[in-house]
Amino acid sequence: MERVVGREPDPVVARRARIGRAVAIAKRVGYLLLVVAVAGFIAAAVTGFAAWAVTLTIVALVGACVILPVPIVLGYGLRAAEREERGSGQLGSDGGSRQ
Repeated sequence: MERVVGREPDPVVARRARIGRAVAIAKRVGYLLLVVAVAGFIAAAVTGFAAWAVTLTIVALVGACVILPVPIVLGYGLRAAEREERGSGQLGSDGGSRQ
C-alpha cells in the first residue's frame, strides 16, 4: 500500500544524504592528497630531495591536513545521528520516518 500512496521524502533524510555525498567526496580528495604526499616524498627521496618534489609533498600534505578533519568529523556525526534514530525507532525500514 505504501507504494501506491506517494509519500514525500523526509527533508532531514534528504539533507543527510546530501551531506553524506559531500563528505564522501571530501574524504576521497583528502586521502588522494595524502597518497600524493607519500608519492611526492618517495620521489623526493629518490631524486635527492629535488625542490619540486619537496614542494609537491608539502602542498599535498597541507591540503590533506586542511581538508580531511571536516569530513571525518561530519561523517562520525552523520553515523551517530542515524544510529540514534534507529535505536529510538524513528526510522522506518525504508529509511524514512514513521508516521
